[in-house]
Amino acid sequence: MTARLGTALHGAFLLARGRPDGLLLIVAPPEAEMAVAARSFWAVAVCLPAFLCLHLLDWTTGGVPPAPGRVLTLDLLGYVIGWVGFALLSHRLAGAMGRSPLWPRFIAVWNWCNVVQYLMLVVAGLPALLGLPALLAQTVWLVAMGWALWLEWYATRLALAIPGRLAMALVALDFALGLFLLALTGAAD
Repeated sequence: MTARLGTALHGAFLLARGRPDGLLLIVAPPEAEMAVAARSFWAVAVCLPAFLCLHLLDWTTGGVPPAPGRVLTLDLLGYVIGWVGFALLSHRLAGAMGRSPLWPRFIAVWNWCNVVQYLMLVVAGLPALLGLPALLAQTVWLVAMGWALWLEWYATRLALAIPGRLAMALVALDFALGLFLLALTGAAD
């Protein structure tokens, strides 16, 4: 399992550098695609420390919210719902686009690229934590967000073999779902 995890992460890091051969390290032969897709959901657990780290970075720079345990519980619920929700939505949309056979490889690639995206965001949060000038911290955060969105678009386009505009629509859906859940969990505080 560890070797497969390392190979999948290596593939995601290659994709983050714009290398399409990263896709080959994540995908599986047709007879094993669903098993590889199912195993890729380990990315949820792999990303959890980064998710928690982002909360701690936010609380360190912006202050601990009242009832932090409740806030964290709601955010963890949103984390899981967002992850599973996008997987289910993307499955339906892949079918509507005539790309159902490619969905297992897409979801595996999407899951592992999330690990890279979370790492980018944690690193991007460090300048604010270190007290560097706000302009620098915000610029680093903006670059990391742009790169994370580009990575998801690039990986989606490759994995589903779809035009860029359709990949952009899926990325926008993922982003909108995340914003909706953030607003929902924030409103419940």
